[in-house]
Amino acid sequence: MGRTAGLRGNAARLGVVALALIAATGLVTACGSGDDGGGGGGGGAATAGGVDDGTKLTMWTRAATRPQSEALVKAYNARHKNRIELTVIPTDDYQAKVGAAAGSRDLPDLFASDVVFVPNYTSSGLFADLTERVDALPFADDLAQSHIKAGTYEGKKYVVPHTLDLSVLFYNKDLYKRAKLDPEKPPATLGEWDEQARAIDALGGGVNGTFFGGNCGGCGVFTWWPSIWAAGEDVLNKNGTKADLSSDTAKKVYETYRGWVKDDIVAPGAREETGTTWTGVFPKGKIGVMPMPSTTLGLMPKDLDLGVAPIPGPDGGKSTFVGGDTIGVSATSKSADQAWNFLAWSLGEKAQVDVVAAHKDVVARTDLASNKHSDADPRLVTINELVKHGRTPYALKFGQTFNDPNGPWLTLMRNAVFDDGSSLDKDNEAVTASLAD
Repeated sequence: MGRTAGLRGNAARLGVVALALIAATGLVTACGSGDDGGGGGGGGAATAGGVDDGTKLTMWTRAATRPQSEALVKAYNARHKNRIELTVIPTDDYQAKVGAAAGSRDLPDLFASDVVFVPNYTSSGLFADLTERVDALPFADDLAQSHIKAGTYEGKKYVVPHTLDLSVLFYNKDLYKRAKLDPEKPPATLGEWDEQARAIDALGGGVNGTFFGGNCGGCGVFTWWPSIWAAGEDVLNKNGTKADLSSDTAKKVYETYRGWVKDDIVAPGAREETGTTWTGVFPKGKIGVMPMPSTTLGLMPKDLDLGVAPIPGPDGGKSTFVGGDTIGVSATSKSADQAWNFLAWSLGEKAQVDVVAAHKDVVARTDLASNKHSDADPRLVTINELVKHGRTPYALKFGQTFNDPNGPWLTLMRNAVFDDGSSLDKDNEAVTASLAD
């Protein structure tokens, strides 16, 4: 998630940001409903493709998605009269920057957001209503629906997918062969994952079965929740105000991880891992199978023979945490039609294939999961096709509950895996209390 929701979390800033957003709500309500299609509200008065007339636009994105954002902006500027000036802001400073800009009426024309924090912005009125524009796209139903849903508030759509980061299993095919496992048959159930991790761990010599970030709330939601979703269950209610993280299915997930800790199947350092070095363990070639962000595929050593598979549930199924960033037009932009021109173009086939897929990133459209770039690497097709099976949780209090290192979710995680799990029901209640606070 570094990904999604910021692995180390920046919830300490949420209080200040929330105050700025609340202060900005009045401003947006007053000037964000433009009726002419060229003001903040946008509505869809212009064509589905927006306007390209040489307008200068401003855009913000967080550093975590800098490569993807820069590639899209560079390609757009090279092909259009409009010009976008992109500002990349340190990820840990991003929420505070947006909150301050909202309060001072100084938001850019376009700004992206970690998808799990979008509800904070939509509920505070910082984005323009894009409902009619989005619905007018011929491929609207093929957009990553988990991102669309996360950006829908009171029936209106405010954002579109910008960059996608999915949680998937990476497995070391060389270690599978050494352990007499079929390198073309990754785990299809949590039980098979357990068996295969243990078989590889038995190789010894510094090889370990698996690894996870045991002191990282963001890592946990990104990689543990898909196993619960794969079983067809939810972890939160629709409004994100109540947790269901103590179900029988959830217990099976925790028990599996607890068994890895107890039997030393997990590589050393899991208990202390805060997310800062979490993705750097697998590339060393000593881990059998572990969940990873899909965006790290292109960063793996070229001599590492690895496979990619969906994260399974206890008895099968598959799911993924659809993370990454969404993007929308700010409610105070005076150039909504021109800003939409960029958004519509960024979701078009040429941009998605020749820019996004060409950089080995996940495309935002399910109908383009198989394309000329992904077809050259079946692992990319696997990742792209997972989008339609994934989910993005919705909760206004996501940061303070799940990413804050002092939040209740990390306590639940650690008690469930490094202790005996006997406090699970109480810990789940604490998560609910935080969500509803």
